[in-house]
Order: sequence, then C-alpha cells, then structure tokens
Amino acid sequence: MEAKNQTGVSEFFLMGITDDLTLQLPIFSLFTSIYLITILGNVLIILTVSIDSHLQKPMYILLSNLSFNDICLSTTIIPKMLVNIQTQDQSITYTGCLTQICFTLLFCTLESCLLSAMSYDRYIAICHPLNYTTIMNPQTCGLLILLSLIISLVNTGLLGLMVLRLSFCTDLDIPLFFCELAQVIKLACSDTLINYVLIYLATIILNGIPVSGIIFSYTQIVSSVLRISSMKGRYKAFSTCGTHLAVVSLFYGTALGVYISSSFNNSVTNTALAYVMCTLVPQMLNPFIYSLRNKDMKVALRKHISKAMCHL
Repeated sequence: MEAKNQTGVSEFFLMGITDDLTLQLPIFSLFTSIYLITILGNVLIILTVSIDSHLQKPMYILLSNLSFNDICLSTTIIPKMLVNIQTQDQSITYTGCLTQICFTLLFCTLESCLLSAMSYDRYIAICHPLNYTTIMNPQTCGLLILLSLIISLVNTGLLGLMVLRLSFCTDLDIPLFFCELAQVIKLACSDTLINYVLIYLATIILNGIPVSGIIFSYTQIVSSVLRISSMKGRYKAFSTCGTHLAVVSLFYGTALGVYISSSFNNSVTNTALAYVMCTLVPQMLNPFIYSLRNKDMKVALRKHISKAMCHL
C-alpha cells in the first residue's frame, strides 16, 4: 500500500518487544517487577537521605535528585507499556506520544546532567579536599541542580517540540515499547532535515556539556590520585568515587549499546531489548549500587530499616 501524507495523525502504534502472545504474560510480570523494584529502591534512597542528618551532604542531595529523576523516567515509560500489554491494544494517542517523547528526553538529559554534577562533587572532594565545604556549599549544590534542569528543558524544547512541525504517513508503527524521538521522526513524510540537524547539534552541545564535565572531573581525579605515594591512600581516594563511576559506566555503557544496536542490528526485538537496558535497567540498579558499595549509605539504610522493623 502506498503511504500517503497524513497531517492529522490521531494515534501511533507501539509494537512492543515481541508479538508472540505466549510471551506477553512473562513480559508483563517482568516489567511490573522492574517498575516496582525501581520505585521501592529509589524511594528508599530519597527517604534515607531526607531523614538522616549524616547524609545531608551535596553528594547525597544530588543522589536523591537522581533517584527522583529515575522514578520519573521509569514512570514515563513502563505504565503505558503495561496497560498496552494488558488490554492488547498497542495504540498511543498523538498527544500521548509527543508527551512521552518530551518527558523521556527531559529525564534522560537530566540524568546525564546530574551524573556530571556528582562527578564535579567528587572532583572537588578528591582534588580540593580542604576547600570542599567552602566550594560545595548548599548554594553551589542548588545551582548545579538548577543548571541541570535548564539544560534538560532547553534540550527537550529544541528536540521534542520540533515534532509538531512534522506530518506523518499511514505507516504509524513504532518498533519499540515507547515513543522514542528518532523512531517517530523516521515515520514522517515531511522534510526531517532540520530535526536531524537539531539532534546532532543538541547531542554535541547540550549533551556534550555533561559528558565533558564527567571526562574532565575524572581526568583530574585520576591525575590527583596517581600523585599519592601510598597504595592505601590511592585506594581510599578511588573508593570515594567508585560508586559514582559504576553508575556513570552503567548509564553511558548501555547508551552506547543502544547506539551500536541501532546502527548495526535490524532486529526489532534486539533493538527493543537494547532500549530496555538503556532506559530502565540503570534506573533499577542505581539504588542497589549506592546502597551496596557506599559505606555511609549502607550504614544509614541498615539503621533506619532496623528502626522501622522494631516499630512493626
């Protein structure tokens, strides 16, 4: 059938991970579990940081914001997917799709910016320990969060709202379980050159800012640690940023996996699984990485969980 220009699109269709009906129940159960674990783990991090006075430090304040962002990102994607599986209706309205694109862009960019802010905090803690409390004061912490939000909003405005100018064909099937910007642009019948130009510019400039911040911070951290003569001192210095480095590696490693999968793999299922690893798995694992590898967080969690159990 010849694709015709359709400017008044009312809905798109999310193809999901697989069209095998026998796998729908296991997939529903899996993603329900992922969502519940993500919510529970990140809420626990937020509550622990909020009520424990020993964790009222810039690093943990940034961490609680990261946890809130992870909850928002997962909520943007998973509930709609679960509803579609349960109702056996893969449609999503045009407005709903555009909203999902914008919020996904916002929270993914904010995740990157917050990780960059946390890397700056680790840079100050290791390279300028005597001035840490002076530099990383509450005002600086708030400014980093505000700057992260501004960059994320600008990126979302430039990329997400430009979808409004596009007209679409009769082929409205999105080969994923959520509305992703690049996949939606591929369905357009109108000229998409300006959209792709903006994507590349935003990737280089706006998304390049947090990545550059992380690279700069860890370059300085490694340089500073290597100047420490004792192995014990080096280990102690690296241990203060090991947890954050693990989270950064997970986030950007899975994002790189999506890029490679999209470039060299035409399998719908494999591409969908790559997006699962990028957009959902890091948000689920972040609380466990911080609670298991960070000594202060581990102690605080044990204390408050024990206290809560005693009151039951």
